[in-house]
Amino acid sequence: MRFTDIFVHRPVLATVVSLLILLLGVRSAMEMEIRQYPELESTTVTVTTAYPGASSQLVQGFVTTPLQQAIAEADGIDYLTATSRQGSSIIQAKMDLNYDANDALSEIQAKVASQRNELPEASRDPVIESETGDSTALMYIAFHSESLPVSQITDYLTRVVQPQLQALSGVGKADLFGRTYAMRVWLDPTRLASLDITPREVVDVLRANNYQAAVGSIESDLIRVGLDADTDIADPEQFRRLVVREVDGTLIRLEDIADVALGAENNDQISYYAGSPATYLAIELAPGANPLDVADRVRSELPGIESQLPSGLNVDLPYDASEFIEDSINEVIYTLVEALIIVLVVIFLCLGSIRAAVVPSVAVPLSMIGGAFLMLLMGFSVNLLTLLAMVLAIGLVVDDAIIMVENVHRHVERGEKRFDAAINGAREMAVPIIAMTTTLVAVFAPIGFMGGLVGALFTEFAFALAATVVISGVVALTLSPVLSANVLKPAGESGRFERMAESFFERLSNAYRRALTSVVSSLPVIAYFGVAILVAIYFMVTFSQSELAPDEDQGIVFYQGTGPQTANLDYLERYGAEMQERFETLPGYEESFMLMGATAPNEVFGGFKLKPSSEREISQFEVQPMLQEEMDRVTGLRVATFPRPPLPASGGGLPFQFVLTTGSDFEQLNEVADEMLQEANQSGNFIFLEKSIDYNRPVTGISVDRERVADLGLSMADVGETLSTMLGEGFVNRFNMEGRAYDVIPQVSRPFRSDQEKLRDYYVRSASGQLVSLDQVIDFEQRVEPSSRTQFNQLNSITLQGVPMPGTAMGDVMAYMENLAGETLPQGFGTDYKGQSRQLAQQGSALMMTFFLSLLVIYLVLAAQFESWRDPFIILVSVPLSVAGAMIFIVLGVATMNIYTQVGLITLIGVVAKNGILIVEFANLLQKDRGMSVREAAIEASAIRLRPIIMTSLALIVAMVPLLLASGPGAVSRFAIGLTVATGLGFGTFFTLFVLPGFYIMLARDHNAPTRAEAAS
Repeated sequence: MRFTDIFVHRPVLATVVSLLILLLGVRSAMEMEIRQYPELESTTVTVTTAYPGASSQLVQGFVTTPLQQAIAEADGIDYLTATSRQGSSIIQAKMDLNYDANDALSEIQAKVASQRNELPEASRDPVIESETGDSTALMYIAFHSESLPVSQITDYLTRVVQPQLQALSGVGKADLFGRTYAMRVWLDPTRLASLDITPREVVDVLRANNYQAAVGSIESDLIRVGLDADTDIADPEQFRRLVVREVDGTLIRLEDIADVALGAENNDQISYYAGSPATYLAIELAPGANPLDVADRVRSELPGIESQLPSGLNVDLPYDASEFIEDSINEVIYTLVEALIIVLVVIFLCLGSIRAAVVPSVAVPLSMIGGAFLMLLMGFSVNLLTLLAMVLAIGLVVDDAIIMVENVHRHVERGEKRFDAAINGAREMAVPIIAMTTTLVAVFAPIGFMGGLVGALFTEFAFALAATVVISGVVALTLSPVLSANVLKPAGESGRFERMAESFFERLSNAYRRALTSVVSSLPVIAYFGVAILVAIYFMVTFSQSELAPDEDQGIVFYQGTGPQTANLDYLERYGAEMQERFETLPGYEESFMLMGATAPNEVFGGFKLKPSSEREISQFEVQPMLQEEMDRVTGLRVATFPRPPLPASGGGLPFQFVLTTGSDFEQLNEVADEMLQEANQSGNFIFLEKSIDYNRPVTGISVDRERVADLGLSMADVGETLSTMLGEGFVNRFNMEGRAYDVIPQVSRPFRSDQEKLRDYYVRSASGQLVSLDQVIDFEQRVEPSSRTQFNQLNSITLQGVPMPGTAMGDVMAYMENLAGETLPQGFGTDYKGQSRQLAQQGSALMMTFFLSLLVIYLVLAAQFESWRDPFIILVSVPLSVAGAMIFIVLGVATMNIYTQVGLITLIGVVAKNGILIVEFANLLQKDRGMSVREAAIEASAIRLRPIIMTSLALIVAMVPLLLASGPGAVSRFAIGLTVATGLGFGTFFTLFVLPGFYIMLARDHNAPTRAEAAS
């Protein structure tokens, strides 16, 4: 008794096995998480150090350099970037994918702590933050008001809303983009000088009279009482009344020499929502958190928050990445259902019998649901890629059921009883089904063991597909024969439509037999054709456009604008208002957000949000060029528009980022970058391209006459401290307001620092006690410097960043820039990538290597199954032919060579191999059992297996139709994989039916040769 006989003899056992698969699958599906992509950790650790008033050169030399040298010693760093600009140092360590975020943070904290004593005394303590996931937050929540100032809104959010949101499970951080309160002491240098007071004396007064005293407690034998001394001050009026000096019985108070106000800590940045000033809360994910769950919790919390807001304060949600995720998942689920229905209809049309169609109609959903059990055991989630695997699985798992029911049906039509037909048909199909199942598992196994981003993303895709195929094989060998024995009609009782289908396939088989007999009579032509196709594939791959993943319509276009190096917040607000006006004229516009001065003092960053895809007739891809055209008309800013990255872990920024590195100075680096920038802008490859920094930031150098300083009884420290106090915007100490600490910041008001000549009227006290104007000891010189001093892996760097021209693939742009660099860069210069272009450089060819590895693995598996080195080669001869069929459309520009098309090509290996297995295995059987020659067996096996091959191929092709017709979120990636599989399988099936038999005749073993030799002897 064969294995399959057990289940035909015991139908209840077969039913129980299937019911257990169903129950475990349903329960597992209910327990699985729903995500956009498989869980992965992409961590960036940022070390920010403020050094108020310091020049970029000073910051780089005394803050950035020692810190990044220490940080570079930490493990798990992919690359290190550093930006030194006036008053601040920002170092970012981009960690290797899936490197533990907590380990990264703790190790870098230790490295930074080891350098704290090496930093200048005036610099603040480094602030270390860890960010896991996309550089763009999951959600941006806007709080805006027509009546409340931004500082007041920010303070309310800090005290009330931010703690509520940060307490939610999965929220790693709720970042505030607003203006924090500070006590601003706006000094008047004229009044200071007239009253014989220096800035240092004002600072000393603030420090001495705003003192936080921890005085302890009083204690007796039985009681202890805490003490609180009000040695500090917390009210603007108290600050104004501070006594600075007494002159002839007259008290000089702080209000006599300065305007004191409760203002903002930083007046160089502000945020806007739809043209109105706003404060944003950016919701960032905790490591491992599910974005859909977190977004749902935040949205559920917002109504309660809104109900408690002060009068006049409004809240909106201009950006929520989870909306696209949910819409994408829903679209794939709809596609899954559509594909399932279409496949079942096609099966019915091919079989001509509702009864026969029952078998795959039960087997397919059962296999897919059962696959969920194995997915849960492996710790997988329901995400876009596992759902996409299910769509592909429909066309794969239906094959087993079709092959089984078609073979049993063939035995019934030959006059066998249904029970006997089920026994015999299952026996014949057991080996091919096992071979096809193991073949498909072998195809996808190499993907599951890949590293890097592609491996992290597609491991679940590959193993989910393999799990479903395994369950399908179990169902085909246990339940399908039982169903066939019970639902198929006996011979001679076929319905009219079934007879029509039988007649059609019989005529088709006879026509095919005649055509095949004619084709295999010219075997050299078949061989030359196969070789020609193989050579053509190389050229098609070479000339195809490549990118890591296609951009999707995510309903938002980001923009980044850069003003002149001298631009301040007033400048940005003026041109930001013009940008907003232009936004509102474009079709599809719903709302926008804008952050001014947040990324750099002269930069604007924000998002142009479109209406939901169901409510607009224009796509994001059509809007983006229109938006870029409008932004080009904003004369005061250089603006780039770009889509949200299609894949996680890109690192943010513009899509294309080409890094130039050198140990030389920035002046030479800038000259080389300018030369490359000019050439690249003339190439037509970019719609926008710029340097990350410009060497045109005007700087006024203050030259101090050291000898004159000494003659006047001054010190360099006196001069430096005076300038720092008047201009540096550094805090003196903090004051307490309603349980929170805020900075006290003395600085001259804007009219007294509007140009360099105002500095001459600042005074410093000499050793003799007399006031000396700085005009006597300083002079000015004008020079330019880099807008910021950027470094990449501790080398000076400039990044050429931009957006490729529509229709120009990222791979082509990268190849062009690498060639240009090879022609342009002098000795001592190097190149690297950041952002999406770095992902492509690191991962772009990973799947192509996996393609060849899958081909090798499947060859070895087939060799073991067939106990032959020849048969696997014959089976796989159609793979290059199917790949060529798919590559035709990629070369024509219908799609690009990306991770989705490459996964489609790998899928083709297994799918096309299944057809080859059906022919080769049956041809070998015909040689052994019926004594046919190699030629006769090849022709007969191909003709008999024609119907199941056409049905299985057609089933998978029509399963791809919903992917080809997809619209809405995620449609582009679904189209890419659907196009590859459908076209490749279409061509591959045709070539399998004609080319494979020819190669079988040329290469297959003659199984009757030993018998004939024995008879002859």
